[in-house]
Amino acid sequence: MDIWINKGFSISTNKEYLDLSLIHSFLSQEAYWSNGIPKETVKKAIENSPLCFGVYKGEVGKDVFEQVGFARVITDLATFAYLSDVFILPNFRKLGLSKWLMEIITNHSELQGVRRFMLATQDAHSLYSQYGFEQNVNSELFMQKVLKNPYQQKNFLK
Repeated sequence: MDIWINKGFSISTNKEYLDLSLIHSFLSQEAYWSNGIPKETVKKAIENSPLCFGVYKGEVGKDVFEQVGFARVITDLATFAYLSDVFILPNFRKLGLSKWLMEIITNHSELQGVRRFMLATQDAHSLYSQYGFEQNVNSELFMQKVLKNPYQQKNFLK
């Protein structure tokens, strides 16, 4: 597990430090891509993602610290990666944390040499383009299956 420290904040890939309640609260109530997501689904997604990045005010493991951001990478650690669930809490935005987080993720040793690194965004193209992500110019190559409103289904995860 890695830890990076900068100007009173830290980023860690240690899942033990993650605040599941905070992550679930943001993803289920504030994120446009996961509105209504059940807590058990968030927990399962974290457990099954090899790289999760918590962003913290304070130094994890030493000081009093609180989680202020998150991102996870779904990957085989060899050929493919998908960046998901990226957020910084509103009170901690405009401090450069999202840029620092993206720098850490894109330079992470486990992701070097990955042939295709993807993400989906509605509103953060300018951030991600700074780290080499670009519009999909060959969209005819890609297909997707999307379950509409998956978290609003009555019997989801029962």
